[in-house]
Amino acid sequence: MTQNTPAETPAGSAAASTGTGTGTGTGTAGESGFSRTAVMGAVFLMATSAIGPGFITQTANFTITLGAAFACAIAISIVVDIAVQMNVWRVIGVSGLRAHQLGNAVVPGVGFLLAALVFAGGVVFNIGNIAGAGLGANAMLGVDPRIGGAASAAIAVGIFLSRRAGVALDRIVVLLGLLMIVATLVIAITTSPPVGEALVSVVAPDTFDFVATTTIIGGTVGGYITYAGAHRLLDSGLSGPEHVRDITRSSVVSILVTGLMRILLFLAILGVVAGGAVLSQDAVGGPAGSAFSAAAGEAGLRVFGVILWSAALTSVIGAAYTSVSFVTTSATAERTRSLVTVAFIAFCAVVYLIIEQAPTQLLIFAGTFNGLILPIGFGVLLWVAWRRRDLLNGYRYPAWLLVVGALAWLLTLYLGYNALLLLGDL
Repeated sequence: MTQNTPAETPAGSAAASTGTGTGTGTGTAGESGFSRTAVMGAVFLMATSAIGPGFITQTANFTITLGAAFACAIAISIVVDIAVQMNVWRVIGVSGLRAHQLGNAVVPGVGFLLAALVFAGGVVFNIGNIAGAGLGANAMLGVDPRIGGAASAAIAVGIFLSRRAGVALDRIVVLLGLLMIVATLVIAITTSPPVGEALVSVVAPDTFDFVATTTIIGGTVGGYITYAGAHRLLDSGLSGPEHVRDITRSSVVSILVTGLMRILLFLAILGVVAGGAVLSQDAVGGPAGSAFSAAAGEAGLRVFGVILWSAALTSVIGAAYTSVSFVTTSATAERTRSLVTVAFIAFCAVVYLIIEQAPTQLLIFAGTFNGLILPIGFGVLLWVAWRRRDLLNGYRYPAWLLVVGALAWLLTLYLGYNALLLLGDL
């Protein structure tokens, strides 16, 4: 068996005792050894990483296509996502090791493969996130998308260069996450969606689209998103078997926040569609932007801009933070991690400014990585839960949670199979 090396010291014991982390100096909170603000930051980092430009586009398109029946897909996806994240957060949190460190401990080299896939996908997705931030700024303020994208990247860079980067990161993702939820709630109320019909469709939909369901599952817990909150949790100092209850609660809340945002966005667009409005793919922000404009005119478009910009900026932060966490360990100096993260964002911003748009084909190609990363990384974590109690500090993993995780893993294999087919087409 591969034993932990000094570089793989559990983050809870290293980061918490020194107050360091990936670009974060969170310190401790009394005798708990971790910052409650940082834990909330972990919850919202995962949630807002999932709520990106693609999340908004997917939700809008499936709502238009499926109508109220999309409610069933959303409900199923939330259940599956909780099963995945409960296992991911618990294994990483209890072990105190990042996913790639666990991968290398199980099979040497697997962690490096996982890190390469996450990092490569993160680069491409972050170019798309910056492009989304530019479109959001355009809808919000009317500025040129390139200027909006560059300014948004500069804001993200400023967060990681600040003296208390961890506190800044945690507060900004929580603030923008709440802003997105409140703004979408306002529009959802304005459109007066058929809530009763949507509730009935949760258990008795007129039609069921398996592809839509698996697509939004992959978009919510695929790629770097899978590990965003769990890795941030380690830097908060919350790790070890003694914190299982807090780790579990945080993992569930992160998915519920994401699910709440999808539900509100779904209801907002459903209300517009049910009212007979025809949404345009060519409108600013696509069908989602068209829906918000139909709901509240110019003000609706501005609100949509706020939501899209917030979603994109937090995804820029989440993608950069998580991608860099896969090429560093708890032994990496805090300043070094911050500078690598800044370089990551700057590189993506420069590429975006050169090509002036999101690289659509590359985004599709990188999106297939989500379907590959999930079964590989999740499979490694489940193996640790099942067979590597030594990596879990002697913790006895609940059998019921392992069974639930195994069932969810089978679904990830389906996602991976589809990803391989798409890679062949590309």
